Amino acid sequence: MAGETERCKPLIGLLSGLAQDIFHGTAGVTEELLRTQLYPEVSPEEFRPFLAKMRGILKSIASADMDFNQLEAFLTAQTKKQGGITSEQAALISKFWRNQKGRIRESLMNQSRWDNRLRGLSWRVDNKSQSRHSAQIHTPVAIMELELGKSGQKSEFLYLEMDEVKVNQVLKKLSELEESINTLMQTA
Repeated sequence: MAGETERCKPLIGLLSGLAQDIFHGTAGVTEELLRTQLYPEVSPEEFRPFLAKMRGILKSIASADMDFNQLEAFLTAQTKKQGGITSEQAALISKFWRNQKGRIRESLMNQSRWDNRLRGLSWRVDNKSQSRHSAQIHTPVAIMELELGKSGQKSEFLYLEMDEVKVNQVLKKLSELEESINTLMQTA
């Protein structure tokens, strides 16, 4: 058992290093570092294709956000294809994914977000007391304040003023967005 654990360490280390590089944005994880630390007996010419294969497999698994049934089918196919992986490697990749899926998924979700985030939203309805046109006086108007900001930075505020027509348009768009999200969630 101890011999098996020792054989597994380099591949688990390689997968962890690749995850740090690809998904978590850790600087300094280079091909040379991974080779010298994990596979020092392997030449750079032999290591490069192996690294590319493992990188491709991890990216495929993560981009498809594979569940465990999909993962097993994918890895089985990888073991059967010419120049693929061994069944021992497939088992280690499966174990790695089971342990790291949540962290990798969270990291990918964080990377896909816009820089500015909505930190707060407040709104109220007022009556217009001044206008260029007297017909618009005493009509309801919605005033929204959006607080936007990047992590660790000072907030910016965006103020929106909408009449009833604009409020209805926004509500309609939000309803359409909700329907689209519900449709996507049902097909997933």
